[in-house]
Amino acid sequence: MKKNKDASQEFLDLFYPIHYLMGMQIEDALRSGILTRQQACILWTIRAEGENGVRMRRKDIEAALCKWYDVTSSAISKSLRAMTRPPFDLLQMTEDPMNGREKFVSLTPKGKRCVTGMIHNGVAMVDAIVDHLTEEEIKSGIHFLSRVSDINRQLQNDITPSSTSKTIIEVD
Repeated sequence: MKKNKDASQEFLDLFYPIHYLMGMQIEDALRSGILTRQQACILWTIRAEGENGVRMRRKDIEAALCKWYDVTSSAISKSLRAMTRPPFDLLQMTEDPMNGREKFVSLTPKGKRCVTGMIHNGVAMVDAIVDHLTEEEIKSGIHFLSRVSDINRQLQNDITPSSTSKTIIEVD
């Protein structure tokens, strides 16, 4: 079966409103007007990728954030330090017993409550969208996004610098 070549363009055209507009709305709901985008991302990264959703190596947090944002290691350190102190007290940093130069970043009890609140706020935001969908649209949407995530992970594992082609964008 030949796939519709226009589908890629249609997906690309939908990407902007979904990623930037809706994504930012969800991110704002997660931030609760308290956290910076980077701080919310740190907490969510620990929840999603950390050990039991509560602990992660500092260098792994840095690697994840550097992929998503144009940030420096010192900017990440600044965010992490701020989140270990009042008024936040959301994180605790401890030395890795196997490597004194490495740190573990863990959610404090207050940090766990904050992540629970983030989830609650995020679900409420997404509920506003889901309430307008049919059961079939919900199932299809979850299936589609799961497949796209799986395919993206696979592509990321398969991509080498020589396997990608780039189009040069000319800027006057």
